[in-house]
Amino acid sequence: MSFLRKSPNKTLTTLRRFATTLAAKPFPDDPTAAYYDQLAFAAGDSGDFHALRDVLNKRIQDGFLNTKITFNFLKDTNFSPSVIDNLVQTLSHLNQGATRRSALDSLVTRLCKLRRADEALRVIDSLARDNVCAPAACTFYPVLKCLTREEKSLDHARRVVDHMARLGIALDVTAHNIFLMAHCYAGELDAAAGVLKRMEEDGVGADPRTFDALVLGACRAGKVEGAMVVVRRMVDDGVPMLYSTHMCIIGTLLKMKCYELAMKYVRVFVGKDKLLDSELLGCLACKLVNLKRVKEGMSVLEEMKQKGVPMGHKLNKFYEMNAGNENGARVD
Repeated sequence: MSFLRKSPNKTLTTLRRFATTLAAKPFPDDPTAAYYDQLAFAAGDSGDFHALRDVLNKRIQDGFLNTKITFNFLKDTNFSPSVIDNLVQTLSHLNQGATRRSALDSLVTRLCKLRRADEALRVIDSLARDNVCAPAACTFYPVLKCLTREEKSLDHARRVVDHMARLGIALDVTAHNIFLMAHCYAGELDAAAGVLKRMEEDGVGADPRTFDALVLGACRAGKVEGAMVVVRRMVDDGVPMLYSTHMCIIGTLLKMKCYELAMKYVRVFVGKDKLLDSELLGCLACKLVNLKRVKEGMSVLEEMKQKGVPMGHKLNKFYEMNAGNENGARVD
């Protein structure tokens, strides 16, 4: 009996707390990914890595991949090398195959969200050792994004690419696009051309995000004509255009005060998809009104009325106030 009076160790305490949590919320007949994320948070936040292992195994068995928030219990306030070591051990004891890979990718995403790319690489290397869990190109996406966008460290990102090569992992189109976007965002068109050359050498074809990056690069370099050439190429080749590609062109033309050209650009793509019509016309109208370009804004709104494209409350109110009136007020 004296043994029972001793203070329970941390493991027993956390297990009891976790069991209490489960008892308070019975396991549902139809669990969801969000439910499993809640269980993972409860287990990880309490330091119960055995329970976390069970949750990560069961969710894959039930058909739910890990998400970008599965490891949200990991924060700057509780981050430590020992926690990472425990997580590596937990992942190494998961069921082999998709279960480990899904958990690895999710953990890497979380670490990079915390801007801890080096720790993410350490986790990848630890699990890649002895082929416990072989990473893929997509495993490194968050690392490359973190280094090229958040830390602005392209040299470090290139060293990661060299490390990937040593692991036998080649860059795919998404990985190439990460570098391309970094250069294009900075307006470094020569460097962007170098990325395209390497893609060609590697036999990697372009996708819509490749073109999106090129449009962004041309616009940020003040070469809107070049951006238009890229858009025409996309149209000719039947490449689907991302919404962000349209927004980049429209925003650049308006910034250059080329209001009529912006309207002409939008009208080229209107009439093919009702949802796209609503987005393009509505966005253009809002921007024109906010720029106090009442005449142009009303022209776009008239077109929306004629085509039956729905307006938001503020645009509809502005239209009613300014119909037949050249002097309009800015939409707040």
